[in-house]
Amino acid sequence: MALNALVAAALSGLTMALGGHAAMYAILAVGLFNSIMFPTIFSLALVGLGEDTPRGSGLLCMAIVGGALLPVVFGLVADAIGLHYAFFLPALCYLYIAWYGARGSRPVAAAPIAER
Repeated sequence: MALNALVAAALSGLTMALGGHAAMYAILAVGLFNSIMFPTIFSLALVGLGEDTPRGSGLLCMAIVGGALLPVVFGLVADAIGLHYAFFLPALCYLYIAWYGARGSRPVAAAPIAER
């Protein structure tokens, strides 16, 4: 997932740097690398939750609203500074996903139930 997110970030960067058909094909190619994102994030996030898996699953499903808010923010940024520069926002998101895939999803030892 980290590699796919890095490629998607790079393609977003190419979209900013290029114009015309090249930028269009670069942003279309991002979709190829998006295909594994949600199922992989979902699976990685639920590892080690034990009894809390249903609660964690519900929270992840509610977190999808970020995917509905990001286009609105993207549009505001595009209107304020320009469409090409607005692709910096998804590039940042993909870099965060790359970090999560490489490091952030590693399970940590949970505190005993009595300490929670």
